[in-house]
Order: sequence, then C-alpha cells, then structure tokens
Amino acid sequence: MTQKVSFLHGPKDLKIHEVDVPSPGPGQVLIKVKACGICGSDVECFEGHSAEGRYDIAPYTPGHEWAGEIIEVGDNCLSGLKVGNKVIGDCVMGCGKCYNCKEGRMPSACLNFREIGFRPDSPGGMGEYMVVEEEYVHAFPDDWSWELGAWHEPFSIGYYGVWGNGHHIDASDTALILGAGPIGMSAAIVAMASGAKVIVADPLESRRARAAKYGVDVTLDPTKDFVQQVMDNTSGRGADVMVECSGNDNALASLFDVGSHSARVHLVGHSIGRKVPVEIGKTIWKTYTITGSGGTKNFAQRTIRFMDRIKDKYDITGLTTHDFGFDKIHDAFDVAVHNKAEALKVMLHFED
Repeated sequence: MTQKVSFLHGPKDLKIHEVDVPSPGPGQVLIKVKACGICGSDVECFEGHSAEGRYDIAPYTPGHEWAGEIIEVGDNCLSGLKVGNKVIGDCVMGCGKCYNCKEGRMPSACLNFREIGFRPDSPGGMGEYMVVEEEYVHAFPDDWSWELGAWHEPFSIGYYGVWGNGHHIDASDTALILGAGPIGMSAAIVAMASGAKVIVADPLESRRARAAKYGVDVTLDPTKDFVQQVMDNTSGRGADVMVECSGNDNALASLFDVGSHSARVHLVGHSIGRKVPVEIGKTIWKTYTITGSGGTKNFAQRTIRFMDRIKDKYDITGLTTHDFGFDKIHDAFDVAVHNKAEALKVMLHFED
C-alpha cells in the first residue's frame, strides 16, 4: 500500500511523493494522520530562515502539530495503546539513555534528541501515515475533534509556558502575555482558566481583537508607551507573571521594565542566534525568576487533561483561521507564508 507524503527538500521546495506505507516495528505504532497544523517554525524552515529543519541532511516530512488514529500496533508495545485510539505525539523526543536524560533533564537537553517533523529520521504529520515510538504517543478522548487534537502541541507550549519549571499562577496574579499568536493565545487561555487577571500585548489590532473576544481583561498595543500602559493596568506594580511568546527584541527588553517585584518570567518565543540588549541588572533588585521552556517534559498527558476540562468554555479550535485539505498543502503554505498577520493557524485536514 502506498501513501502521499510531503517532503521539504530545501527552502521553498516542498514536494509530494508517493511512497510505501511503513510497518511499525517493535514498540512502534502506525498512525493514520487526520489533521496537522502548520506552525510558525514550519514556515521559518520553509522560507530558509531557520536551521531547525534539517533538510541539509536529507529531505524530511514536516508537521509536529498532528493528530491521528492508530491503525496498527507493533510487537512488544507496553503502553496500552491500541488500534482505534485517537492520539497525538511529543515533538521533542529524548532518547532516555544519554547522561542528560538519565539526569531527568528536559528532552531538549538530550544528547541524541530528535524532533518529529524537523528531521529525516523522525518524519512528521504532513503525510497520510506515520510511524512513531509508543513512548512519544498519547491517547486523547474520543469526543475530541481531530482538529482539537492537532491543537494539543501548540497549546502544550502555552500551558508549559505558564505552569512549567515549577511555576504557578492563580487569581491573585496579573499575567502579561507578550504576543497573541497561537502560543500566546494558548498561554492567555491557561492564565484565564487559572483565575488570573490577563493582559495581552500585540502590535496587530486583529490579534488584540481576537484576544479580547476570548475574554482577556486588557489588550495593549506595545508600540505606544508600553511601560506606562502596563503600570496603569496594574496599579503601578507591574505584572506578576510574564510569558514572552513573540521572540521580539523589544518585547524581551521590556520584560525588565514592566514586571513587579518577584515576577516570574517565562521565555517561550524563539530568539536563538541573536544578542538582545536588556537591562539585566534589574533582575537583582526586582528578584526576578526567569526560566526558558525549550521542549516540554511530562506535560503531554497533563495538557490533555487540562484541555479536556476547559474545552467547552474556551473555543480552542476557533483559533484556527484557515483550513485546507492535504491535497492543497502548497496553497496552505502560501497563506501561512504570505498572510502572517491574519493566518493565526493554518490547519491541514486528511480525508478518510
């Protein structure tokens, strides 16, 4: 049996190939993909602006925001996953064997880590079928749509961005989310569901309007006297929790001016490869706690439970702005690349 699979060969060189459907080996499951989101990271790799996608090694199949159905289970699977399960998967996959994994560190610290949908040795979800090791696969409830399942991966980043690394948030806090893209909106929903007052900052009016529609308390344009705006909306104290989801230089620098004393700062947006001037000395007098979140550890199943509890209150799939069949993948990437202001989430759907 054959399948259609996309391969990214290089910048702006995405091709569909017909290849054999793989068989699952021991400890693996074969998944029929049902939905897959196009992430900003996929767009950056497609444009040739990011080295995360390793087409320098060989063409690879993108797609780490996927959901699908198990149709075959390999030998020696011990997780209890079975045919018919609706499943999602981890993106950053630690080996579990190297020094850093045995130390219990994040999968991004793994000396042999793979990223599904970014490397030829770990094909992603932009194909009709995929094989994944069972330890990276997680079942989600039957009453979820495939699209909601595909939202699990980006939502998990926002969720971990608020709660990961031992952090906390509750109704006594004011949370400032910088950037209202898919991750920023996910973080904002997590903060709202936790009872905090939530401020969202984004220079795009359309994204501020969407955040307001979802119920955040305040939206701010960071290009207009941002520090004063934050202070005006926090009784002059600054934000208790700050989640930086944009990776923008100005946003990163502003963190040291708009936080309260003892603020918890969570860095999520990508800025790797750049030196960003910041007044780091303010962390001494404000006693900030600053953490990063490159890859999430043991949060997939927690994210599923969290999303299941709030899915009827917050329309997560309503954040999808564009839908395409897999056969229109080139049109989908065209929208994701050339309409970044409006294309919050472009979703690919696969026919049964």
